[in-house]
Amino acid sequence: MNRLTKEQRTKIIAALVEGNSLRATARMCDVVFNTVLKLLPEIGRVCLKYQDKALRNLTCKRIQCDEIWTFCYAKEKNVPAEKRGQFGYGDIWTWVAIDADTKLVPSFMVGTRGSQTAKASWMILLPGLPIAYS
Repeated sequence: MNRLTKEQRTKIIAALVEGNSLRATARMCDVVFNTVLKLLPEIGRVCLKYQDKALRNLTCKRIQCDEIWTFCYAKEKNVPAEKRGQFGYGDIWTWVAIDADTKLVPSFMVGTRGSQTAKASWMILLPGLPIAYS
């Protein structure tokens, strides 16, 4: 099995962070599309491990909360009847908490727009902090 060098991985991650698509990243880095696709879960695991270790005992004073809409598969009105109500088909919301002073994102959650997701993302993940909704 071929392995990416550290330099190749760094180049791929840098291209993705800059907002390039998966296919554009593959072309720019001279790798196969599936190589970029297979690297994503590994990047996610490494980021999760880093954030779990580094984002502890934060001194955030003001947290701004917002939600961002997008859709998966199709917009809600165009989702076929057999897929309606299943998470991952239709409207998806990313709930984001941002430190107003440092712009650090200490917390985010992907889910529905319902109150259950809102409470889980704001009240459980950020207990005891004053919350300003935008």
